[in-house]
Amino acid sequence: MAINQPLPIQLHELVKRLFPIGRSLTGNGVRESLGIIKEFLPNLVIHEVASGTSCFDWIVPEEWNIREAWIEDPSGKKIIDYKDNNLHVVGYSVPIDQIMPLERLQSHLHSLPEQPQAIPYVTSYYQRNWGFCLTHTQRMNLLPGNYRVVIDSELGPGFMTFGELILPGTTPQEILFSTNICHPSMANNELSGPSVLTYLAQWLLDNKNLRYSYRILFLPETIGSIYYLSQNLRYLQDYCVGGFVVSCVGDARCYSYIPSSSGDTLADRVALHVLKHHAKFFHHYSFLNRGSDERQYCNARIELPVVCMIRSAYGKYPEYHTSLDNLDLVSPEGLYGSYQAFQYAITCMENNKTWRNTVLCEPQLGKRGLYPTLYARNKGAYTQNMRHILVYANGKRDLLTIAGLIDQPLWELLPIIDDLKRHGLIEDVTIVNQSGIEKCERD
Repeated sequence: MAINQPLPIQLHELVKRLFPIGRSLTGNGVRESLGIIKEFLPNLVIHEVASGTSCFDWIVPEEWNIREAWIEDPSGKKIIDYKDNNLHVVGYSVPIDQIMPLERLQSHLHSLPEQPQAIPYVTSYYQRNWGFCLTHTQRMNLLPGNYRVVIDSELGPGFMTFGELILPGTTPQEILFSTNICHPSMANNELSGPSVLTYLAQWLLDNKNLRYSYRILFLPETIGSIYYLSQNLRYLQDYCVGGFVVSCVGDARCYSYIPSSSGDTLADRVALHVLKHHAKFFHHYSFLNRGSDERQYCNARIELPVVCMIRSAYGKYPEYHTSLDNLDLVSPEGLYGSYQAFQYAITCMENNKTWRNTVLCEPQLGKRGLYPTLYARNKGAYTQNMRHILVYANGKRDLLTIAGLIDQPLWELLPIIDDLKRHGLIEDVTIVNQSGIEKCERD
């Protein structure tokens, strides 16, 4: 991959590179995918968890790997081949090599009558089974007779694999980013998340003196986050101040927001602020529309402050969980727009401090060179926003609240904050207690 390409193209190229790999909850496809991501993030730690490991109410499943699979029609012609599309095989299918009549084969075939040109995504992780997926058009053209069915797979004791990158900040408080690395070839639902998060991690690595620590996870969906929480729950509950599930972030359609279970965390406030100013219009869903690992992070008695700031939401776009979720659906512009949205979210969280005006009444800005020397009816937006910040900076409102009051993106107010700090007109009244947890002075 050429590193001199524009970032939107690089994001799309990584999706293209990962797209052909056959992935599932476990197996060599996950390892291969994480190995590619590790080329970009050399400090990524790759963990392996043995099959049969208990985690809350779940058990890490057996490892599944597949070499090849196909169906031959009565004439001996291969009509369905795993090599053509890795969605053709039901995930976790047990091995089989049999000849059977079409009537028996039909009970192991899956298609979508309402989308006759799409191959559906079907799995059977926790119950031994086998099957093939095909377009409904293909299925309707199957002729009576005997078919040879071959799935060359292995299912047995092994490991679940996931990736973890922790970037220490100046405080132990941390922000969580989580994406999935387990689905086969679906570009938006699966690979947009790892691509955006990989480059976002690179951007964080280039930023020095981060206020927060960052925990970046590439997990098999559901079982991966459940296992991770079983090992890290107490720490995350103590130190995680916000988090984002990064999935379905590659199309160029409307943004979507799914809140945390409480709906009022810092991450919720930041996501709404970013989408208001970055996206202008977005779909605001209920937590009842949850669909990815926010189900685990926000579950009862877990209740981490994790939200979803995504593009087309799970199940809300027609290509979801089908072969139509392909490389044509995601775009460099869509990926880059999501990447920017998360950059803005990080910028908001890093800079959301509580400020207090150091001068009673209005300070005289002119003598400090912060105000036009000649009065004019139409004052500049920069000066006007500076005055707005000063009037609201009472030591009780954080910058995110002030940005909302004056209807401005927080990130565009930061040069004004720098000017006011330099002239001693505001002071930071955020206090860090002995455990490293930041609090407002009023607390």
